[in-house]
Amino acid sequence: MIKQYLLAPGPTPIPNEVALAMAETMIHHRTPQFNKIFLEARDGLRELFGTKNDVIVLASSGTGAMEAAVTNLFSPGEKVLVVNGGKFGERWLEISKTFGLDPVDLKVEWGKPVAVEAIEEKLKEHRDIQAIMVQASETSTTTWHPVEKIARLTKNDGPLLIVDGVTAVGVKKVPMDEWGVDALVTGSQKALMLPPGLGLIALSDRAWARTAKAKLPRFYFNLNLEKKNQQKGSGAFTPAVSLIFGLRASLELMRKEGLDRVYARHERMARATRAAAKALGMKLLAPESPSPAATGIWTPPGMNADQLLDFFRDKMQITFAEGQDQLRGKAIRIAHVGYLGAFDVVTAIAALEMGLRKFGAEVKFGQGVAAAEEILMETLN
Repeated sequence: MIKQYLLAPGPTPIPNEVALAMAETMIHHRTPQFNKIFLEARDGLRELFGTKNDVIVLASSGTGAMEAAVTNLFSPGEKVLVVNGGKFGERWLEISKTFGLDPVDLKVEWGKPVAVEAIEEKLKEHRDIQAIMVQASETSTTTWHPVEKIARLTKNDGPLLIVDGVTAVGVKKVPMDEWGVDALVTGSQKALMLPPGLGLIALSDRAWARTAKAKLPRFYFNLNLEKKNQQKGSGAFTPAVSLIFGLRASLELMRKEGLDRVYARHERMARATRAAAKALGMKLLAPESPSPAATGIWTPPGMNADQLLDFFRDKMQITFAEGQDQLRGKAIRIAHVGYLGAFDVVTAIAALEMGLRKFGAEVKFGQGVAAAEEILMETLN
């Protein structure tokens, strides 16, 4: 038997404590016992999101929470500005079009952060824009967008700011109340160290006010209905009971580590991975503003990234992520998100060195590992 390593940006590895919590005997979701667990998890989510408001838990993927943001906040024909710099920026665009909004498509080169000035220009050009939709961490390109700076354009009386935080929440501080984020969404299978199946969304006060006049249809993703029920400790419909057991356990692990330490760990692993890639002579996919959740790396010219990934997965039992669309076959993504630590990075880089050598690159073994270890040593000093 060969041990498997999961180093893709979701699903991510699950701690024993979380797996054991999810294996607890099933209980009914309309009982005081479940209410207590759910309410404790909700308290932890408010701290994680940096909000005094409710964080709504949906039995869905993170895309369900994205859809909920659209259907609960808008009416048909309303204009929104979509920052489109990757596959998940495209998803905001697709959801908006599907529900009859009028999206303004702000295209951003893949691997680059959106320029705040470009957003300002669009807001001046289209005075009737009702919201800006953006990723904090664009997972497909491993790029971090300047959400805090964008929030300065929208805070108080500007358009709403709606943020996909699927690979941001729990990875880097995104305090929605402090910054003025109006809707923040994430999913369970990233930094929350759970299986896929929970979509999470929090709204600001002014976003909740908009839900009363929004006219897009919603039934399952009716956030006002969910809010009313979840404040009592359950849900409008059957919740994902076992995942909520795990959610409470995961949030407790993060609380014990301390959120600042959680964020520092992710940042350190990211810096180590980037340093290793550079030491091996590889170019970063997002050198200007890299995400701390995953590192995108261009493979050497002439080397097929998909074949390299197949080799990692099938021969070395290590799963990295592929490049998407125009990045297919040209780049790989190494995740350092959730239940991962220093030696997972060392394993990833050692495997990368061996894989590159196997496919013909002139690689000096240990060169990337050494560069990573110099940074990872910070935890011991």
